Amino acid sequence: MSERFLSPRVTAVPPSGIRRFFDIAGTMKGAISLGVGEPDFVTPYHIRNAAMDSLLDGETQYTPNRGLLSLRTEIAGYLSRRYGTEYDPETEILVTVGASEAIDLILRAIIEPGDEVLVPDPCYVSYAPCVTFAGGEPVPLMTDAENGFRLTPDLLEQAITEKTKALIFPYPNNPTGAVMRREHLEAIIPVIERHDLLVISDEIYSELTYDGDSHVSIASLPGMRDRTVLINGFSKAFAMTGWRLGYACADKALIGEMNKIHQYAIMCAPRQSQVAAEEALRTGRENGYRDIVTMRDSYDQRRRLMVDAFRQMGLSCHTPEGAFYCFPSIRETGLTSEEFCTRLLRTEKVVCVPGPAFGPSGEGHIRCCYATGLKQLNEAFTRIEHFIRHLGD
Repeated sequence: MSERFLSPRVTAVPPSGIRRFFDIAGTMKGAISLGVGEPDFVTPYHIRNAAMDSLLDGETQYTPNRGLLSLRTEIAGYLSRRYGTEYDPETEILVTVGASEAIDLILRAIIEPGDEVLVPDPCYVSYAPCVTFAGGEPVPLMTDAENGFRLTPDLLEQAITEKTKALIFPYPNNPTGAVMRREHLEAIIPVIERHDLLVISDEIYSELTYDGDSHVSIASLPGMRDRTVLINGFSKAFAMTGWRLGYACADKALIGEMNKIHQYAIMCAPRQSQVAAEEALRTGRENGYRDIVTMRDSYDQRRRLMVDAFRQMGLSCHTPEGAFYCFPSIRETGLTSEEFCTRLLRTEKVVCVPGPAFGPSGEGHIRCCYATGLKQLNEAFTRIEHFIRHLGD
């Protein structure tokens, strides 16, 4: 009976394809998960200690809706130093419950029924559903390994209609590890400006950019600041996934409307998470972001190991330039992505995520997270290679 009360718009969206395989693995003894994108590092002690001190001092009250001003000031300084983007902490920064809330807020703040939002494909699983939940229409931009899973001017032009309002811009990319360098950004900006699009730039993996090049925020380029919503957080760079803390930066009018929704739906992000995040940024500023560098160097080592391992197995594998995922092709096996991951889990107890969980263009690929200990990674490679070698048995 209760089904008649449900919204068809919500029921039409399938559950996350990431969690399904992770939940199955949770019931299997000896399973190795390369599925969920979570750092294997523990949040650094000094960050945890700051939150504990805050609790012991009795700081258990609400914070301002926009977040602690001291934290917003640290965020503004961090973005200025690292990426050359300038925001007023008083009016242009909103602290949210993870970067995910920030994405949901901006989509609800801008979308009217029938609006189209361009979404790169493959990409993180929540973007298209959040567009749908807000009443909009997600329009996929089908990228592929041949162009490094990047957006091109032609790809954008072909997808834009009179209903297009915004572009979700998730680089470094989950699941492909693709990065948009400065020259790639400069190539697409004229298209964005010509069609007057808002850019929703999810930069949660900005600190995890490899091969010697620093992340370039599209908001830092001429003419883009006031048509970009920059979204970031603390989960990936500071190993703070469970703290659920992110932020959005934009023109004060956009932030004001996002904060209006945030006020009614959430009130504020947890105080202790905000205190911990402030400590992460303040100490990072003082010691050259040593925690980030240590983790990034470790991920870089595992990245190279995983790419080499897949290629030695006979699978073609695009070299990820950011984030902490590989997205190898499994077309050589003759299996679909779903078949490959299901059989691998059942026979070898290794969890990978089928590429189509991140959009239709992910078919023929699997996502593997290398934010896992080296011992487990090497054991997983042994099991996957065994699986591939015995496919014809």
